[in-house]
Amino acid sequence: MSTLADRIRTELTESMKARNAEKTSTLRMIQAALKNEQIEKGHELSDEETEVILRRAVKQRLDSIDQYRKGGREELAAKEESELTIIQIYLPQMMSDGETEAVVDEAIASTGASSRGDTGKVMKAIMASHKGRVDGKKVQEILSRRLG
Repeated sequence: MSTLADRIRTELTESMKARNAEKTSTLRMIQAALKNEQIEKGHELSDEETEVILRRAVKQRLDSIDQYRKGGREELAAKEESELTIIQIYLPQMMSDGETEAVVDEAIASTGASSRGDTGKVMKAIMASHKGRVDGKKVQEILSRRLG
């Protein structure tokens, strides 16, 4: 079993004992998603597989927040934001904008990219070496400015 999944399970138990309803509810949803994925794959999940599931949950929360705000449902958006905050605790820290720009500049130099047509090649290099620590949208935005 992955240590990340163990940590989530342990903290779920602790939040239940502490009667922290919000954290318990969020961790139960994550735990259910992890269990479903484990059953589907037929083996214990690695930390990388667990992180993929957590990132999927983050993306779902971000999409929901956006939709709730467009619909004027601020109370539901706030609930999703609190769930998002809890989920992000279990993911590696994302790079800052400055760090991301430095990585993009380094990747452009190492791949020899010179035009927008090279964006895919640079994106592939960055995402392979910094998986889970960089925001793909942010990288693409910086690349379009640098190569555009």
